[in-house]
Amino acid sequence: MIAAGVGCRSGCPGAEIAGLVRAVVAEAGVNADVLAAPMRKRNEAGLRDAADLLVLPLAFVDDADLAAVQDRTQTRSARVEAAVGVASVAEAAALAAAGPGARLLLPRRSTPRATCALAISKDSSL
Repeated sequence: MIAAGVGCRSGCPGAEIAGLVRAVVAEAGVNADVLAAPMRKRNEAGLRDAADLLVLPLAFVDDADLAAVQDRTQTRSARVEAAVGVASVAEAAALAAAGPGARLLLPRRSTPRATCALAISKDSSL
């Protein structure tokens, strides 16, 4: 299972998020199975729009699960950590959604308003 973890600024349009996810999965040469984002973003219309555009289920990850995988993230932002309490949102969302033992397939990529990373579950054969 491959999870596309996403972080975004408030009001980020779904088309921007979907475009970034498409670019990231194309770069990795894989298909995502789920779009994952922090629970605090559950009311962001752009995330729901992106999931619809990508035809992917949308999973929300709680703060405790984001924090639990921070030691396995590759990119860290002091600004993001000060704002939301974790230094890597997209990578953490991907890792948490892909399940225990997941590993990053592609670290964070970004646009001006969104970030995306890919994680693969422990049982996947890639």
